[in-house]
Amino acid sequence: MLKMADFSKIAVLGSGSWATALVKILCENNAIVGWYMRNEAIQHHLIKEGHNPDYLSSVEFNTQQLDIYTDLNDIVSQYDVLIVAIPSSYIDASLKALTQRLENKVIFSAVKGIVPEEKILVGHYFSAKYEVPEAQIGVITGPCHAEEVALERLSYLTVASTNIALANQMKSKLDCGYINTTVSDDVVGTEYAATLKNIYAIAVGMAHGLGYGDNFISVLISSAMREMKRFTKHVNKKKRNINKSAYLGDMLVTAYSVFSRNRMLGNMIGKGYTVKAALMEMTMVAEGYHGTKAVYELVQAKEEKYPILHCVYEVLYKQASVKRKMKALSQVLS
Repeated sequence: MLKMADFSKIAVLGSGSWATALVKILCENNAIVGWYMRNEAIQHHLIKEGHNPDYLSSVEFNTQQLDIYTDLNDIVSQYDVLIVAIPSSYIDASLKALTQRLENKVIFSAVKGIVPEEKILVGHYFSAKYEVPEAQIGVITGPCHAEEVALERLSYLTVASTNIALANQMKSKLDCGYINTTVSDDVVGTEYAATLKNIYAIAVGMAHGLGYGDNFISVLISSAMREMKRFTKHVNKKKRNINKSAYLGDMLVTAYSVFSRNRMLGNMIGKGYTVKAALMEMTMVAEGYHGTKAVYELVQAKEEKYPILHCVYEVLYKQASVKRKMKALSQVLS
């Protein structure tokens, strides 16, 4: 087990919008930030121009602060603390090249989804597959949109770990003028909440695309929170206040924000796109698509207990009519 992680050396794995936002935040408190990206073209552009050409391109970096790698094993060998910000559907494939061992590393998941191949949370994935001790695993979650971080709008993060000292160390590296961070010991609850809110944001998007108004959507979201409470209690009996920002707050920002890619996916489907066409139209990964299937299979989605989850699953994976499913859903919500 790792005795003392060097939190002066933190690396982010991933090159998408959330990874880019996290690197920006870390640059506020750290002299050097490690950054792994597979795409050498992005690396070369970033070094030359000082910004990520594909995501949050308005964010200008001081490249002297960045230690950029395109070899996964090289960066893992150099850094004790790794923040994983690779979409859940790509994690397993992205780590296949890894030969460095991870049990002596600290792993923070900034992934908002379930590893589909294993049908387990990202934290559990690193514990089971890479033998990382639970006390060396944490989660970084919202409510926080990468686009608002780019604009330096006041944003909020939650860092969860069973090792509160570890969580507080990460908090100290994330807090800055536009980021307020809270600490939690509810690793399982915050990870599942981060997955569920994407699914429910798809439902909200579907409703909006179909022309439902704010009155219905408010009922849909309040019902979704009750579903989230039932689900998190089903998978983990730990007491938690579902009204806190890591749960309710993250749900609200994902359901209502124009930056929400999951709401956008649902909105396109509600407007008449096929699921396949909507996914092809998306420029970024909507984690809720894969999350829906994984969560549905975990609980075998009893319709009377999880009607919103059941509705989204039927539309995404069974080609059910979004109009008919949403109308049926509207008659059981309250």
